[in-house]
Amino acid sequence: MPRRNQATAQTTPTTALPQSVPLPQTFKDGLPLPKMLVFDLDYTLWPFWVDTHVTPPLKATENGLKVKDKWGEGFGFYQDVGGVLEACRHKSIKIGAASRTHAPDLGREMLKLLRVPNSSISSPSTSAGSSTRAIEYFDYLQIFPGSKTTHFEKLQQASGLPYEEMLFFDDESRNRNVETLGVVMWLVRDGVTVEEVDAGVRSWRKRNKREKA
Repeated sequence: MPRRNQATAQTTPTTALPQSVPLPQTFKDGLPLPKMLVFDLDYTLWPFWVDTHVTPPLKATENGLKVKDKWGEGFGFYQDVGGVLEACRHKSIKIGAASRTHAPDLGREMLKLLRVPNSSISSPSTSAGSSTRAIEYFDYLQIFPGSKTTHFEKLQQASGLPYEEMLFFDDESRNRNVETLGVVMWLVRDGVTVEEVDAGVRSWRKRNKREKA
């Protein structure tokens, strides 16, 4: 995809979330939801390859909304990612990461340094300007080179959840091989958004015949 070869793609920052973040429509329609949402990292949660675009050491800037690397390049999440993570927490949906990056330590460091502004959906008493480290939203992290089916086998072992209760968001169609396990994968084209989450949840419901309350 051409966007991956453009140096400017990596500079897309997270913008501050308002104090009230809208939930995805599927999170409030009363129909079944997956028990776990799993996200790829590169070009799914952020618009860059962490193992090729980012050069350590890293430093958080803008109160953690962005991270700068050795060369001063800025990196952050796609715009809706913070709100999606907050919405999952609000609905008590487990969150996992499944990434085959060749720089797993750098990927984890990025999640530790980036912060998500807290919103009133998770806590009505949230103070203005407060935030949470992104890594704290993740219940399970599987970040290492290899097949995504291996990532999911480890996620299943760690969580005890059936594969059918997992919904996976990834930008590469080759990773549909996880569906041989029973996982539903939703292919995202330009990063995770609220709309992509809704589309993924509807696909999960249809695949698992869970379209009724």
